[in-house]
Amino acid sequence: MIAAVSQELRTGERGSYATAIAGLWNGLTRTLSRLEQIAADPDETLGDADALETLPGLQYTLHAASEAVAGIAPPAEAQSSHAELAAALADARDATAEVADAAASGGADAAWPLVWEWRGALFRVRLARLRLAPVPEEAGADGAEDARTAVTAVALTLAGAIVVALGALFGLWPLAAAGVTVVACALLRRWP
Repeated sequence: MIAAVSQELRTGERGSYATAIAGLWNGLTRTLSRLEQIAADPDETLGDADALETLPGLQYTLHAASEAVAGIAPPAEAQSSHAELAAALADARDATAEVADAAASGGADAAWPLVWEWRGALFRVRLARLRLAPVPEEAGADGAEDARTAVTAVALTLAGAIVVALGALFGLWPLAAAGVTVVACALLRRWP
């Protein structure tokens, strides 16, 4: 008996979910950029035979990305964003196919009514990707500590700048050097 075969990437097996999505996005960035270039000037590009020949390959890349997303198991907190990315990729693939078919059969004029929807589908892929980005944690005690560190760094920088200016103005170069040291310490305090 033949068992059903399925491929799924679980978080922690071959890498984290974020790593899997980043790998997917690395392959998809060039495709989205090229599709957006074509969609930006449809009068010229959809009338160009070379541009039309690239659309099926770009559409296939969207299809492969959609399949890859289906094979990645998201963590519980990312399930809705993950589903949104999968749907956006499928919509972009389908919109690309519709535009390619319309342009191949009737030229740029036939594809024009579909261009705005196509652009929207491509944008939706990028928006879905942004929604998968990790959300910064709530500012709690660490936020107050960061605020104090920032205030201290700014105060040290201002004091150091004043000391440098006074040392340079009066020709007291050791004082100016001390001011530069204070500024350097402020930068080290702010950016560890």
